[in-house]
This record gives sequence, C-alpha cells and structure tokens, in this order.
Amino acid sequence: MKLDSNVEFSILLNRALPLIHDGGNNRIQNKIRVEESEAIYTMAERYELQSQSGKGKMPTVDRTPTGIPGLDEILSGGFPRGRVILLVGGPGTGKTILTSQFLMNGIKIYGENGAFVSLDETKAHYYREMALFGWKFEELEKGKKFAFINASPLRHMPGEVKIGRQSIGRKDFSILSLIEGIKTHTELINAKRVVVDPVTSLIFQYPEMVERRTAILDLVDALVKTGATCLMTTELRAMGPTVERAIQLEEYLAHGVVIMSNAKVGKTYNRVLQVEKMRETPIDMQPRPYKISGNGIEVFPKETIFVD
Repeated sequence: MKLDSNVEFSILLNRALPLIHDGGNNRIQNKIRVEESEAIYTMAERYELQSQSGKGKMPTVDRTPTGIPGLDEILSGGFPRGRVILLVGGPGTGKTILTSQFLMNGIKIYGENGAFVSLDETKAHYYREMALFGWKFEELEKGKKFAFINASPLRHMPGEVKIGRQSIGRKDFSILSLIEGIKTHTELINAKRVVVDPVTSLIFQYPEMVERRTAILDLVDALVKTGATCLMTTELRAMGPTVERAIQLEEYLAHGVVIMSNAKVGKTYNRVLQVEKMRETPIDMQPRPYKISGNGIEVFPKETIFVD
C-alpha cells in the first residue's frame, strides 16, 4: 500500500494514543527521564573535557560525512553517526540549504536514503527552491530514496482535536503525530539521514519549561530510535546588537550544536559558521566563514574572521 507523504493525523494519533493514557504516571516517568538525561549528558560533557585536556582518550567514532566542502574538515570527518544535531541560525543563513545538501550528498555520494520533515514549507515550494541548486528531490522520491514529510498542518490545528469521544490537546497531538510520521516514513525508505526543519513553531507550543523539555526529549528520543544521523533546525534568537545571544533549551538536549549567523566584520556582513558543541568530536570553536552559491554551501575551515 502506498502512503501519502503528508502526515495522516487521525491514523498516526490512533497508533500513538497508548502513549498518553498513563496520566499522572506518564508525567512522573517524564520527570525521571529528564533527570536521568541531565545526568547522562553531564557525564558525557565531563568525558569530553577530560579527552580534550589529555586526561582521557577520544575513542574512534563512526561518522556520517556531510559531503559539504570544508565542513567535514571542521567536524573531523562528519557528524557522529546516529546523533541528533541542532543547526541554529537567523533568517537567510542557509539552514534549509545546508540540511538539504546533507541529504542530497547522502543519497548521491554515500548511498544513504534521506527524509525531510517540514514544519514550515510545502512540498511544492521546497522542490522548486531546491531545484535552483540542481537538486531534484522529486525524482529521488519517485525512486524511494527520499521522503518528504509535510508536517506543516500541525501549526494550524485547533486547541483540541476530537477522535471519536476523546479530546486530545493540540500539544500532545502535535508531538505524537510528528513522532509517528517520522517513524513511519523513515522505515519505509530505510532512511539513514533525517532532517526536521524547523522545530521552532512546535517548541513554542510549550511555554512551560518542563513541558518544553519533555517534548524536546521525546522528539530527540524518536530521532535516535530511527538509527539515522539527524539534523534539526531552529531560529537564532539574539540578545541585542552584539554577538551575544540567548542560549536555547534545545541546545542543551541535542548531541551537537552548529551556529550559522550573519556577523559584522568591519563595515560588511559575512556568513559565519561555528561548532558550539559536538559529542565525541574535538571542537574547533573558531567562527569560520562560509558562502552560498549555485552549488550550495561551502565552508572555509582555514580562514579566520574577527567579529566586531
């Protein structure tokens, strides 16, 4: 049976309903998961610091090369395989281009199928924009090497969704539908690379910090369970005219964080990429310039800039 690439919300919700019947017990379990996650990430960060200071030895890590010129050099060969990486960037910095280039190179160069989960763009707009770089995702979708998952309707849902006699809150419905959609479509094409672009609108549904943290953990867990190397994008929220910015909750929960920004250098603005953190990877925290051309993104790992 051929499934439509759009998320079938009622079907996905019925599959996910058992997950939300635990009531209070589920809230307690989520709290425990948050506390355990904090402990695990703290130990991982401590190990990374020891490794970088020479007190520990960084193990050999299987990597997913991006195929993006200059980027793999910064990442010691690519993203750690099976990890969830967050790209943080302002408008026009090329987040969607970088993630799409990551998927295209995976299919064309490394033989790894990919899925793009869109919480913003429609399929028609996405295919038209990516065709400007010569990336024909529509043909790859027909060949079952690529899947486009249109999750944008999640942003326009009412406060409650009724399934039969049961009412489900928008927030629970959104995250469960998204998770089930990712699981279904990645299994269909055996995806080894997954992109979620952007998670911002979904995360903003959770103004309360504990609920937001739990929702992000649920999404990260779901992505990890696919076994794929996954990229999520979110918006860069600056703190003012300087380069300082507000650290976002999702940065603490992702396994790696890459910042893409437009930095003022002298009297001009330059696109700058910086690896803020990356599990199991020596970090080059120096901001490196990059450019966007008709071929996609190219990073210049040897060049240094000085931001005002």
